[in-house]
Amino acid sequence: MEDTDPCSISGPCVCLSTDYPVSFAIFTLARSHRARAAGMLADIGLFPGQEIMLTKIAEKDGASQKSLGDSIGLDHSTVAKSLTRLERCGLIHRHKCATDGRVTKVFITDKGREMTAAIAKVWADLEQSTIADLSEAEQATLIAIAGKRAPHLD
Repeated sequence: MEDTDPCSISGPCVCLSTDYPVSFAIFTLARSHRARAAGMLADIGLFPGQEIMLTKIAEKDGASQKSLGDSIGLDHSTVAKSLTRLERCGLIHRHKCATDGRVTKVFITDKGREMTAAIAKVWADLEQSTIADLSEAEQATLIAIAGKRAPHLD
């Protein structure tokens, strides 16, 4: 009789959830959080990440396209694509800088400002569902651990 154990055919077995429990827990948490956020953002007509870009533009209205990308750690092509989508929705507008034609300035529209209120509501609701059964101490621990690990994972 032939051995049909898949582990003997392909090498040692790996079970991510038990062999790498911390990484798997982070992956699971991030995936479920992102899916929840995506659904909530879809309800207001945005994709994940667009809310970050739009709120950053609201904070730094008239900033250069490059500085916006730098402030949230995105490359030029990703920023350009995101801004194009936001512009098509009427949430922002872009203009070349009058003194340096190589620089594109980004401005939020009135419709974009209204959207930031909807984004704040989504994030408030997401925050509440995320921390619903966590104590204040657990929340503080989660924030501290995330802050401690994030710089080491870039």
